[in-house]
Amino acid sequence: MHPLSLRASQRAAATSFRILLLMAGFCGIFLVVVGRLFYLGLQATPEAQWVPKGNTNGRPAILDRNGEALAMDIPITSVYASPKLIVDVDEAVERITAVLPELDRRQLYQRLSSRAQFAWIKRHITPREEQALWNAGIPGLSFQKEKKRFYPNGTLAAHVLGAVNIDNIGISGLEKWIETDGLANLRASGMELASDDLSPVVTTLDIRVQNALEDEIAKAMRKYDAKAGAGLVLDVTNGEVLALASLPTFDPNDPADALKPDRINRIAAADFEMGSTFKALTTAMALESGMFTIHSVIDASKPLAFGRMRIHDFEGKYRPLSVPEAFIYSSNISMAKMAMAVGNERHRAFLQKFGQMEALHTELPETATPIVPRRWSDIVTATASFGHGIAVTPLQASMAVAALVNGGQLIRPTFIKDAQVEPRTLASGLISAETSQALRYLMSLNAETGSAKNARVAGYFIGGKTGSAEKVVAGRYSKTLNITSFMGIVPADKPRYLLLTLLDEPKGLPETYGFRTSGWNAVPLGGAVFERVLPMLGELPSFEARADPFSRFR
Repeated sequence: MHPLSLRASQRAAATSFRILLLMAGFCGIFLVVVGRLFYLGLQATPEAQWVPKGNTNGRPAILDRNGEALAMDIPITSVYASPKLIVDVDEAVERITAVLPELDRRQLYQRLSSRAQFAWIKRHITPREEQALWNAGIPGLSFQKEKKRFYPNGTLAAHVLGAVNIDNIGISGLEKWIETDGLANLRASGMELASDDLSPVVTTLDIRVQNALEDEIAKAMRKYDAKAGAGLVLDVTNGEVLALASLPTFDPNDPADALKPDRINRIAAADFEMGSTFKALTTAMALESGMFTIHSVIDASKPLAFGRMRIHDFEGKYRPLSVPEAFIYSSNISMAKMAMAVGNERHRAFLQKFGQMEALHTELPETATPIVPRRWSDIVTATASFGHGIAVTPLQASMAVAALVNGGQLIRPTFIKDAQVEPRTLASGLISAETSQALRYLMSLNAETGSAKNARVAGYFIGGKTGSAEKVVAGRYSKTLNITSFMGIVPADKPRYLLLTLLDEPKGLPETYGFRTSGWNAVPLGGAVFERVLPMLGELPSFEARADPFSRFR
């Protein structure tokens, strides 16, 4: 071969080799890049590590005793951003606030301008807002599916149900009880719970009774221009709470509303001097002591003196009174004398046995501790006998009266249907059957001719005791502000239900002749509630003549 041709051939071969080598190098680099991308695709990126999980865990539905929904989970969407992926912050802010105008533009700009990998835009947006944000096509925006608690009845039974926070965690009421009664442990174990996987919580509440109670309290508050009102319907045979209301209330769909000071649960989480409703306890104690009978007479002809202090009767008769008269005329003097005759220590011990000296704990986390004197002196015995100088929650006062009329069984109230009675029975046989029957008689007599007569409903055998207590303002009893309450039982001869009504600072009206005591406001409120709820509870009126179950006491 010619030398020139040989050299040309060698050069061509070298060139081809270099081209092949270069192509091989490019292929190798390409394969490395593709392999690396494939590897990275299988790994969580830094951004992915910051994608929020959200509150995907569910909560059990809450139902009333008849299966009506009180609380449930619903699916909801939240929107977040990856600020590093935002191309034009100004444009993103403009488009986002066009859909979500309630957002603070300056704060949103600061969040999107940061170098953070994750920032919430808004938790819990509507489907319409979600679609509008999708349509806006904003780079760097993403959506997270979550759970949101929904209360279909709005404010109804809010103080019992409680509320959850933005992460669907129970923070008050039964929602908090559910949280602490097992959900927290399941979540800590790493278990993701769907609402459908959890058995519903069936409460003792009756949504019909609850609605009627709240409605009548609201009417009474408007009529008597009261600051607040509250009520309770309790089954005295098993401690089940069929309704609990405290107004003003809040909407658990907007739990921030519950933080207002006047939204407190006045039945379970507030202490009050319960006034003359405590006279039922004092009378039972006197009868149970054996020192008094239903026919005993107490001299109430003049006030009791303790130094400069005098104990008077409101509209007193100022003459000797029998025990039934002392009860229906609500004689402070008579009650104080009976309590003092029994003795300070025995009086204190009696209240202790009936659960009035310590906090009452139920499924509701919100509870108040009674305010009791450190030293139980003669003056304390005298004033506590008619419900002054000692403050308890209306729920625990109701529990005690329920024990008086159910034969002496002190049952801790419950909000969970079919909760066993035996573990909740705090004491049995606290009073004799005779004393319990005498208390029923006295309460029925008070509804016939005494201060509770405005609670009567045609066809029903009702008993009751009223209470009016002056409010303590700046350490002194106010002469113009009071708390009025009423405890009614039905049927009076064999009670099944106890009703408590309470009004805070009711005003006198021309039709009440300016009076603002319980018989003029809390009692007619109780009658209105009885009239509405008793048929719902299966208690039908009877207009047939009946034998007097209390004839031996008359």
